[in-house]
Amino acid sequence: MERRQLLKTSGAALTAGLVGMAGCSGGSDDTAGEDTPQSTDSQSDSSSSPSGSVDGTTVQMITEGGEYYFDPIGLAVEPGTTVTFVNESGSHSSLAYKDGVGQASTTRIPDGADSWESSILTESGGTFEHTFETSGTYDYFCGPHKSLGMVGRIVVGEPGGPAEGSMPPDGDVPESQTIVDSGSVAYSDF
Repeated sequence: MERRQLLKTSGAALTAGLVGMAGCSGGSDDTAGEDTPQSTDSQSDSSSSPSGSVDGTTVQMITEGGEYYFDPIGLAVEPGTTVTFVNESGSHSSLAYKDGVGQASTTRIPDGADSWESSILTESGGTFEHTFETSGTYDYFCGPHKSLGMVGRIVVGEPGGPAEGSMPPDGDVPESQTIVDSGSVAYSDF
C-alpha cells in the first residue's frame, strides 16, 4: 500500500514538473523533435489555417482513424524555402520519390534536385526540415504508410520535372497548377 502511494505521489510530482517546464521551451528556433506545433505558431506572424499550417511552409503528418495523410497534401513554395514536416499523430516519415531512396523505385523530383529521407518520427511534435533549392515538382511519401496512399506534392517555383503529367505510383495528389494557383491544398479539400 505504501509503495502505491509513493508511486502515485511521485507520478503527480513528475507531471507537475513537466507541466512547469513546458512553458520554458517556446521561442527557440531549435525545434528538432522537441517543440509542439503550437510553439511553432509563436515563430510566425501568420495566422493558422484550418489544416494547422502555420506560415505556408509546414506540412503536418497525421494519423486519424484509418487515414494516414500529409496536410496540406499540396504545397507551393519559392526556391530556397525550408519546409518543416511535423508529426502530429502516429509515426511517420517524409521521403522523396527518388530511385534508391527508401522504398522508392522511381524518381519524381526535378533533375539535379536534392532528395531527402527523414527518420520515422514517433513523437507528437517531432519535426524534419528540408530546403528546396531547385524549381519543379516534388512528389514524396511516408515510408510506413506508402502502401496506404500517404503521398504529397510540393511545387517549387513553377511545375516541372518527371512528376508532371502523372500521379505518384502509390496515391493521388493535386495537379501542380492547382497547387500553384491556391498556394496549398488541404487534405480535406482534395
